Amino acid sequence: QVDLVQSGGGLVQPGGSLNLSCAVSGRTFSRSTVAWFRQAPGKEREERAFVAAIGWSTGSTYYVDSVKGRFTISRDNAKTTVFLQMTSLKPEDTAVYYCAADAADLRAVARAPTWKLFRNWSQGTQVTVSS
Repeated sequence: QVDLVQSGGGLVQPGGSLNLSCAVSGRTFSRSTVAWFRQAPGKEREERAFVAAIGWSTGSTYYVDSVKGRFTISRDNAKTTVFLQMTSLKPEDTAVYYCAADAADLRAVARAPTWKLFRNWSQGTQVTVSS
């Protein structure tokens, strides 16, 4: 069982920045991965889209093409918190953002970045990009 408590988010103008945090506690595995997903307005839970992921032990990262160069996923050295720094935000980034964790290896996530690989989820937070 892994507990994920998320913070951050809010309203920002296009081109602005926001940071999200995800506090991770409970049982983690050396090969586990923590990821960020987002659910756009009007989309169902099954349509949550992958954003970025980080290997819990290695710190290696993987991003969806649409956020490369704009978003950065990282974790603190104590391995208790994962961050998502979002810059140059666009209206199409508007969504409810979730962090997720499971024992899937980052390479497996990169091959098929789907929410189905993750069993542990945060409560979600709204990010709205609008002028």
